[in-house]
Amino acid sequence: MENGGTSSFMRTRRLESYFNASSGLSVKETVKSSVKEELELKPRTDLYADSDGWVSVLISWIKIFICFVTMMFTTFVWALIMLVLLPWPYERIRQGNIWGHVTGRLMIWILGNPIKIEGAEFSNKRAIYISNHASPLDVFLIMWLTPTGTVGIAKKEIIWYPLFGQLYVLANHLRIDRSNSTAAIESMKEGFFHLALQTGLPIVPMVLTGTHLAWRKGSLHIRPAPLNVKFLPPISTKDWTADKIDDYIRMVHDLYAKHLPESQRPLPLESSRNS
Repeated sequence: MENGGTSSFMRTRRLESYFNASSGLSVKETVKSSVKEELELKPRTDLYADSDGWVSVLISWIKIFICFVTMMFTTFVWALIMLVLLPWPYERIRQGNIWGHVTGRLMIWILGNPIKIEGAEFSNKRAIYISNHASPLDVFLIMWLTPTGTVGIAKKEIIWYPLFGQLYVLANHLRIDRSNSTAAIESMKEGFFHLALQTGLPIVPMVLTGTHLAWRKGSLHIRPAPLNVKFLPPISTKDWTADKIDDYIRMVHDLYAKHLPESQRPLPLESSRNS
């Protein structure tokens, strides 16, 4: 997306994630067997168990319904604003961001998941923001936390998403072709890597974790799993050159793999390209 008229944002959908809260183990004055037992008994922090009873499911449906009604109301209000601002595309971008800040924050508040934000000092830079995607919740978090003046890049099918997709287009955001793997790869290269080469702006990776456990794709069950949003330090692109795009893709891929727990790390780049 563009922030302040020049910075850009991309919602990349190739990586899935969940935050793995690590805790140190004290091994001083303990025998090896004790350490082994502690490791075996230590709960998995990349898993989340919750009741699938009818009460929990009913509460989830109620929350989703309230979210839908809330989004319908805010979308109607901002759609009117967008129509008035049709001759001024940049103002539509800004109003789309404001709608996202209001609506995204309301969605997270209604759902009630505890959330932790790290690296907030990197969240308002003139930069290209990229993010992993594993759950509908990711969209709400990105809407809420990206800077005003940011232009989104998403797959072209987003126009068919109820309410959100139509306002996304009205707000003058960008869409790319992901209908086949070849077009997807080309679109990615012409996306944030191309923007980085042309603008020299840094890339700020956003690591969203816990969302796929709180709201799984294709499910209507919202679980109270904790969410974590981590803004990583900006990656300088001033010295990037077009002939090394594959190296930059691998670097960003490996960076996400490094910050995700083992059970949620993306496939090796060669495997993901061949699949």
